[in-house]
Amino acid sequence: MKILLVEDDERIADALAEDLTDQNYVIDVAYEGGSAWDLVEAYTYDLILLDVMLPDMDGVSLCRKIRSQNCITPILMLTARDTVGDRVLGLDAGADDYLIKPFDLTELLARIRSLLRRSGGAALPTVYELGELRLDPSSCEVSYREKLLALTPKEYGLLELFLRNGRRVFSSSQILERLWSLEEPPTEETVRTHIKGLRHKLRAAGAPPDLIETVHGLGYRLKGLEVGA
Repeated sequence: MKILLVEDDERIADALAEDLTDQNYVIDVAYEGGSAWDLVEAYTYDLILLDVMLPDMDGVSLCRKIRSQNCITPILMLTARDTVGDRVLGLDAGADDYLIKPFDLTELLARIRSLLRRSGGAALPTVYELGELRLDPSSCEVSYREKLLALTPKEYGLLELFLRNGRRVFSSSQILERLWSLEEPPTEETVRTHIKGLRHKLRAAGAPPDLIETVHGLGYRLKGLEVGA
């Protein structure tokens, strides 16, 4: 899943981006409101983490601007302002949740999971299953026939993307947009390499060799049973 982090303190932003990347989220970072707005216009995100205090455009104004474009991406505001009035202002601007600094990483991750489950008006499954394949987003664990698979972050992201979207076909360019940040300029060959590595690990665990299907001229998708919780 792809998250836009908007935080003007580069030290905090970089540390938080590293923590979230460790949880297999793909992170784009903006240090000011204007650049964040450009990213929102150009890319699709599953969640926006938005600091209230920004140098050029405060987070509340940016939140209003995002919502004025009918963007329904969940927004979690992060701020040191802890009065009831500040929280009400942020929520009225269109934020979905509000977290006071300093916060514990475990609470932030729980808030993120909660918002992602609620996004789009429909609850996402807590655990994704396809036959004997199981992916648990809360623990970032993947297993096949109850045996844990040692996946790289990108392999995990690929599998989660496929499981979350059933039999939808994803082109290489769509996969690049969803799973690579702006700081990682990959090529379509990169996607093929990671698909190959993921297929190899799934086969080694006993999964069918064509579980991840290549749809020639279109991209990749899961093949087999319908995905469910």
